[in-house]
Amino acid sequence: MLKKKSVNTSNAVRLVLTVMSIMAADSHARAQQPTTQNNAAVDTVLVRELNADEYGMKTYVVALLKAGPNRNQDSATAANLLAAHLANIQRLAKEGKLVIAGPFMDDTDLKGIYVFNVQSVEEAKALTETDPAIKAGRLVMELHPWYGSAALQKINEIHARIQSRHF
Repeated sequence: MLKKKSVNTSNAVRLVLTVMSIMAADSHARAQQPTTQNNAAVDTVLVRELNADEYGMKTYVVALLKAGPNRNQDSATAANLLAAHLANIQRLAKEGKLVIAGPFMDDTDLKGIYVFNVQSVEEAKALTETDPAIKAGRLVMELHPWYGSAALQKINEIHARIQSRHF
């Protein structure tokens, strides 16, 4: 039987946020470098559709999913909660509110990540409260505003074209 790794969740969270911040800062720094020309290839219709700023970026809310205080459900209940959790993810993605979702592949208390396409942490919090796994206490979420590429909003559209099997 595998032993659960002990991890300092706050250090793991800091690492994830640091990597995401470096990526956003790098994109921002590159965009601020002086240029002698404007980018003639900019799709202004797409800029408006995605609500992108002049750097092609926008604000999202990142949710770090962590193990909650109530993880002692029997296997059938846990399986039902997982199915309902996945259905909630699909619903939020179809509504355009969730642009990225996925589990971490190691065995720590940090279980997964969401990137919400919303204006505020409060709006993201309201969406997390619709998740059956959150309601049951199996998961808790830590929310942070994040600055990233506006193109992330196209991920679900592209994913639908390459996904051959559904959860």
